[in-house]
Amino acid sequence: MIFNSFRPLAHTLRTPAAIILIAVLTGCSAVSGFFGSSVKKPQPAELQPVVALVPARQVWSARIGEVAFPLQMTVAGDTVVVASSDGTVAALEARSGRDRWRTNVGTPIAAGVGSDGKLAAVVTRSNEVVALDNGREIWRQKLAAQAFSSPFVAGGRVFVLAADRSVNAFDGQTGRKLWTQQRPSEPLVLRQAGVMLAVGDTLVVGLAGRLSGINPLNGSIRWEAPIASPRGINDVERLVDLVGSVSRVGSSVCARAFQASVGCVDAQRGALLWTKPANGAQGIAGDDRLVFGTEADGRVIAWLRADGENAWSTDSLRYRSLGAPVVVGRSIAIGDAAGFVHLLSRADGSTLNRLSTDGSAVAATPVLSGNTLIAATRSGNVFGFAPE
Repeated sequence: MIFNSFRPLAHTLRTPAAIILIAVLTGCSAVSGFFGSSVKKPQPAELQPVVALVPARQVWSARIGEVAFPLQMTVAGDTVVVASSDGTVAALEARSGRDRWRTNVGTPIAAGVGSDGKLAAVVTRSNEVVALDNGREIWRQKLAAQAFSSPFVAGGRVFVLAADRSVNAFDGQTGRKLWTQQRPSEPLVLRQAGVMLAVGDTLVVGLAGRLSGINPLNGSIRWEAPIASPRGINDVERLVDLVGSVSRVGSSVCARAFQASVGCVDAQRGALLWTKPANGAQGIAGDDRLVFGTEADGRVIAWLRADGENAWSTDSLRYRSLGAPVVVGRSIAIGDAAGFVHLLSRADGSTLNRLSTDGSAVAATPVLSGNTLIAATRSGNVFGFAPE
């Protein structure tokens, strides 16, 4: 098998009495009632008038249905695959937004969607993995625990990271379970997408605060590199799960540990390159020089990829409940809770443009296919923009 080609509160886990899922809201929000108190959210920064230094226009929009789960859109060539809470899964032509195929899996979706361009997979609220071949269901399999990360489809297999920190591998055509890798579980887990990607012939997965290199053939651990270690005196403070998305350049994989740190690992050797303290709950993006991320208070930071030193930061989007960024030309694109997609300069964080959607929160990290920037909202609309 050639791996180079592949590119949170419920009590339904395996040990329901021992594990609690935390729903994570972006920005500076509190878990109300968990410890008997709540914290009032600061007011979001007022948006200033913007001169469009990077012109961009909306070229299409499509409808998929409301999104109330941690959606991860997948780009495969000139196709973007999306999903909605009501069970809809659709493959859209990235340049036009037209359906290549569309189906409904017949039950609400909890996580999705992963695809290699032909095979797509989602996880339902009833803890089933559902695999679709060009929109036609070919199998579904029950998981032993909930999942909030979209399945990862590669090398003819479907990999699922579950909320009990198990990794499960299924045959892509038959659904036969091939192996399960179970790691020690913490009392709390995030209702948020985790980390899974391929680097060469290794499946790289975020397990608690570590990046782990797994043999995709049998599930054995090849190496582990800590991005963060549990700290603090209570279970919330000790929660350091890795959250998607990540930045990969060659064998360098950079990731965020929830409200703890950002770090980079050499995924060929399994060696930690650096970590820096960081207080964010969303994934990161990057290029060959910089790594970009949004902090819990809305500050946007760029770290040097070589050593993690701070390159720049900006407070212009404070408390706007930002998602994870994506690199778009000389910009990074970041969605917020008001439905805006902000284009900031990769060089210094200055605002280059601001794109409007439908006024509801941007539901997933925007993705780029060719020259089309694609954003989906909680209200269930998908927008294609063409930056110039």
